[in-house]
Amino acid sequence: MSTSPSTVLRNVYGDDIILFDEQNESTVFHLLAEFVYENQTYAVLQSDELKKEDDVAIFRVIENAEQQYELETIEDDDEWETVSELYDEMVFPEQEDL
Repeated sequence: MSTSPSTVLRNVYGDDIILFDEQNESTVFHLLAEFVYENQTYAVLQSDELKKEDDVAIFRVIENAEQQYELETIEDDDEWETVSELYDEMVFPEQEDL
């Protein structure tokens, strides 16, 4: 599985992205990684709360009609698992046996 780096969100928003929940509460997320897999861009974000749990949030990046970027939750379990594994491989590359 091959990925390529992306910087679409970082170029527009920088290293930190503020997201709002259903109650309109804001949370700052640090942009850890962006990459393209099978012509789809993905973003890996981490809030302070997720960092405490050693966890990340992974989103699909889409461009809307106004040519602005939006983050979309990945609902498909297989897609989420694949993207999660790809991120793990970037962070923890396999090392060849010595």
